[in-house]
Amino acid sequence: MAKVPAAAVAAGGLVGGYGVARWTGKRPLGGVALAAAGSLAAYEWNRQAGPRAATALTLAYVAAFAGSHPLAKKVGAWPAVFAVAGGVAAASWAVTRSGPGPLTR
Repeated sequence: MAKVPAAAVAAGGLVGGYGVARWTGKRPLGGVALAAAGSLAAYEWNRQAGPRAATALTLAYVAAFAGSHPLAKKVGAWPAVFAVAGGVAAASWAVTRSGPGPLTR
């Protein structure tokens, strides 16, 4: 069975959560998608890089969600969502693909 990288899950959660909320008109439903993907990503971050890295990346995920709102006022909703999703994906990839570092185990 192929594994989906945690970076893709996290980015997909941010993009998918916004998409679900926008297209259904139900923000809580988008929040469920966002939380589900974030939980799965956090599990994988913990498994791959340890609890400290998982905590840091989970905080980055939540900060990206929160930060997308004021950013959207400046650049638009979709560009903001894609920007923060890319940032979280890059951080996730950097932490989980590199060797031992300050955030791992």
